[in-house]
Amino acid sequence: MIKHVTIIGGGFSGTLLAINLLRHDGPRVTLIERAALGRGIAYGTRQTEHLLNVRTANMSAFPDQPDHLVRWLSSHDHGFDAADFIPRGLYGGYLRDLLDTAAASSPRRLDLVAADALAVEERGDGHRVRLSDGHHVDTDAVVLALGNLPPHVPATLQPVAGHPAFIRNPWSIQPTLGDLAHGLSEADTLLLIGSGLTMVDVAVQLDSAGFKGRMIAISRRGLLPHRHASGGAHPARRRERPAPPLSRMLRAVRDRASDIGWRSAVDELRPFTQAIWQSADDATRARFLRHLRPWWDVHRHRLAPRVADRIACLIEAGRLEVRAGKICRTKVADKKLNVVWRARGTATTTTLDVSRIINCVGPQGDVTQVDEPLLGDMIANGTIRPDAERLGIDVDATARVRSFDGQANESIFAVGPMTRGAF
Repeated sequence: MIKHVTIIGGGFSGTLLAINLLRHDGPRVTLIERAALGRGIAYGTRQTEHLLNVRTANMSAFPDQPDHLVRWLSSHDHGFDAADFIPRGLYGGYLRDLLDTAAASSPRRLDLVAADALAVEERGDGHRVRLSDGHHVDTDAVVLALGNLPPHVPATLQPVAGHPAFIRNPWSIQPTLGDLAHGLSEADTLLLIGSGLTMVDVAVQLDSAGFKGRMIAISRRGLLPHRHASGGAHPARRRERPAPPLSRMLRAVRDRASDIGWRSAVDELRPFTQAIWQSADDATRARFLRHLRPWWDVHRHRLAPRVADRIACLIEAGRLEVRAGKICRTKVADKKLNVVWRARGTATTTTLDVSRIINCVGPQGDVTQVDEPLLGDMIANGTIRPDAERLGIDVDATARVRSFDGQANESIFAVGPMTRGAF
């Protein structure tokens, strides 16, 4: 019987799991987090211009209380309604408040540990979690709630990766991006690698901090996240998932979009996406990731209208350019970074001298390629393995991690972004 669960990671996934365990008559919980609880990368931002990309009405922490967040905002006099896109930092405050409330209603069932978990070792019928402060936690079960991992550095950027003008992980310096902006002038050009949600966050924050120079975002396809409809979308009424193969599904969504609009056609898939993914074979998943995922991402993970308008203004003013292409090579040139890139569909290269390169490629998925002591240790001893698509940790249908030989561990689980390969 599991009497004690230790959750490693106190971002969205770990905090919400702890809240739900405490809400119900369940085990004692230890929550290990080195930073602010309930925040993680997404909700740890201090910038009010960083908004949720989902309306308040769809962001309740509790599926059985879909209006919970709306009611919480009203009770705290925040002045937002169900159709608004609230600041992400405020949502982090919501999660922390829920955790505090759940802990108060279940006294002595929650222990908070401010440290890094370095290793998970088998011990009798349970596990011992070794911590960076020299202590350890003995527990019956472990849940890995590690959130999104830092971005990888593409091979063509490795020659400049050690230079101070290269920012490997914008979230590691997120509070000081404003300081970066203040140290630059209108004559400076910044290169942003990637054109997705991370790039949008960085561009908006630099603009808010007063940067007046030029930003160039380069990604393989040059796709920007699309915007949410300003007045809300057509109600979704799809009752069954579209039939395979992928090409047929795509046609079905396009046909539906002609009737109700593409936003609603995409949103109608929300209840079915896990089932579609889990029923797909390896070849189909590989085809999706190679050919369709970029378009899925920009249609599914949309921008709040206010953020989309901000990006549109930067583009119209010539301060942000979004280009489709490939970085060919980079080098350090005096105080600047020299970048040679090739536009998509051409054989001609262009050379840029930029003051900074900010790596906005998004989170890393391959757990074998990250510099995280806990993951490194668990990979080395065979406790976990990467999933087949290298999107995260391999887990079974009940979120139990699979060991190197494919066996599911009965008492080590994973939740959140690291399980995207399965879910």
